[in-house]
Amino acid sequence: MRDKQAGTRRVHRRPIKLVEAVKKRLGLKPLPVEGGYFAESYRSKDVLGAGAIDRGPRALSTAIYYLLTPDTCSRLHRLASDEIYHFYLGDPVELLQLLPDGTGRTIILGADMGRGMVVQAVVPRGVWQGSRLRRGGKFALMGTTMAPGFDPADCQFGDRVLLTRTYRQWRAQIARLTAE
Repeated sequence: MRDKQAGTRRVHRRPIKLVEAVKKRLGLKPLPVEGGYFAESYRSKDVLGAGAIDRGPRALSTAIYYLLTPDTCSRLHRLASDEIYHFYLGDPVELLQLLPDGTGRTIILGADMGRGMVVQAVVPRGVWQGSRLRRGGKFALMGTTMAPGFDPADCQFGDRVLLTRTYRQWRAQIARLTAE
């Protein structure tokens, strides 16, 4: 590809090298159980006391970097706080949300807003969520922010059989985003 302004050839790094460079630069590590790679980038020193929410003390807010590759996904889970996704770079991501009323939706996170993609999406607390790269994608770097902040005790992973009973029309997506 030629850069019209400079009249020089741009060098595109191979996706694998770029992914490894991003992991190293951001200190991303495998995220157990859920999948993908992550690094916590912020945890508020301010804490909501046990009286503010019924789950005990929690950081006021937390943020992470989150990376998906073709061999990873974010397994279906739900959280006790709202989570906001931020798309930074890479290929589009399908974010499945299964709502408490038995309905669901897929949001496409990505840079091409002209094609209906979004760079930010909210997952309300209590909504089942899972994500993966769209077919053919090489990687996606995102971030998430939560308030109150993330605490492992507030995360529940989905059971394929139980979710499929409630959300039958999403059976194929549930199978791809849950462990057997």
